[in-house]
Amino acid sequence: MDENPMELSGAEIVVRALADEGVEHVFGYPGGSVLYIYDAIFNQDKFKHILVRHEQAAVHAADAYSRSSNKVGVALVTSGPGVTNAVTGIATAYMDSIPMVVISGQVPTTAIGQDAFQEADTVGITRPCVKHNFLVKDVKDLADVMHKAFYIARTGRPGPVLVDIPKDITVARCKYQPPGEIKMRSYSPVVKGHQGQIKKAVQLLLQAERPMIYAGGGVILSDANEELTKLVQMVDAPTTLTLMGLGGLPATDPRYVGWLGMHGTYEANMAMQHCDVLLAVGARFDDRVIGNPKHFAQNARKIIHIDIDPSSISKRVKVDVPIVGDVKDVLHDLITQYENAIRENRPDPERIKPWWKQVDAWRGKDCLKYATSDTLIKPQYVVEKLCEITGGEAFVTSDVGQHQMWAAQYYRFNKPRRWVNSGGLGTMGVGLPYAMGVQMANPGADVAVITGEGSIQMNIQELSTCKQYHLSPKVLCLNNRYLGMVRQWQQIDYGGRYAESYMDSLPDFVKLVEAYGHVGMRIEKPGDVEGALRESFKLKDRLVFMDFITDQTENVWPMVKAGKGLTEMLLGSEDL
Repeated sequence: MDENPMELSGAEIVVRALADEGVEHVFGYPGGSVLYIYDAIFNQDKFKHILVRHEQAAVHAADAYSRSSNKVGVALVTSGPGVTNAVTGIATAYMDSIPMVVISGQVPTTAIGQDAFQEADTVGITRPCVKHNFLVKDVKDLADVMHKAFYIARTGRPGPVLVDIPKDITVARCKYQPPGEIKMRSYSPVVKGHQGQIKKAVQLLLQAERPMIYAGGGVILSDANEELTKLVQMVDAPTTLTLMGLGGLPATDPRYVGWLGMHGTYEANMAMQHCDVLLAVGARFDDRVIGNPKHFAQNARKIIHIDIDPSSISKRVKVDVPIVGDVKDVLHDLITQYENAIRENRPDPERIKPWWKQVDAWRGKDCLKYATSDTLIKPQYVVEKLCEITGGEAFVTSDVGQHQMWAAQYYRFNKPRRWVNSGGLGTMGVGLPYAMGVQMANPGADVAVITGEGSIQMNIQELSTCKQYHLSPKVLCLNNRYLGMVRQWQQIDYGGRYAESYMDSLPDFVKLVEAYGHVGMRIEKPGDVEGALRESFKLKDRLVFMDFITDQTENVWPMVKAGKGLTEMLLGSEDL
């Protein structure tokens, strides 16, 4: 460590800290309170700044950068409206436990509380949607706070951390100390699982006649996909993934029964309800996954729950064997104990054959089958063709709505971190800025955005950012001229009264995209879908926007209505 560190301004300390944390990209938008930081960025070459067109997009891009790379994403915004514009992106990352550091400018310390120009109570506004936040009032604390922010963001249950820096702190000067080992008395997340609890879990799995594994985003966040895959194969249990866990187990694995919940597969939901031992790994039993908790509790089963966050265990569903710890570490220990146990006393493989026979019978429903058409483009068909053409290897970002569900149902993810979407908050407008973050983190990779004509317009200005930085995602707009998921609910629960869900003044997307300097296509016939997709991916260095005019009447099936139980699924319009 440098014994005589030189004196730096607060702005220079921010930049130096980012470089010392290994940051390579910062997504941001300048403004008065952060101009000294931008001046310091101008004078360095350790990382690249990406100028977005809206602060919300900066945070979404940093979020996706993290999701697709396991690095801590960084966003930089100014005070007042800069940070309030960023709140949606922060809340999106918070709900999905994404490690991120957001740096916000603040009015000078002497002006705080004086209703100064572009002042906002950033700490107060963001407190409910961050893992932690800081207001720096002394430049001597700035370096330590910056390094603590990264440490908190990436350890334990990850999440966004905000650092609010008044303008005068960016001017003040002090000596900079490079980061050492960070220890925080009030923050010490448990990583290793309790060995006794792991032993109990092993015994339950060995005795189970109807075992089931249910894995979520925690598997992705802890890079535990290999451990999960090994355990699934050893236990030979049907396995379901949440929307956030897709890719944690290869979709081609014969034990994978699809994702579960409100729009999950029939076989996943039925197996989840009727198993006798359930192993939950890095998942939180949320409302979209298990439906009505009382219905879920009707069937007796033993539940093992592995999670880094003790507050997530027994929060909605009472569990029998809680194991607090990092998913990767706990699975490693669980596999070791399981291997030792079966060496001593291998369980009878015949005991679970009737269970697999039942699961295969549920699979026989073919719940994702849809009616094809020679005249109307079916949105499911577009996603299936995308998967075929990219070999299932693309990074796929999505917005929120019907197209998000179809993307998750019909694109087969065999690798983690390839599926990037807003799960917990359900934020429209993330698709395009997510693609920017993904492509910055994974240069040269195929990136596809699956969106709708409603969602894409929420951050469509980022087409300008893509032009500036030569980003070339392929945008698939499944255009049904409706806010599709709203329309579906209105059809099913609101007597077909389509209040404000029809989009009757859409732009000509091809002309709009071309005005931004990109390639636009309008596809209206099923026979043209494959050709358009193949042509777009040949244009490696161009953003291509494909406006697919799809069947307006198509709904997402299966569907568990709000308040209903997992097995109370609607499998199609005939169930209405």
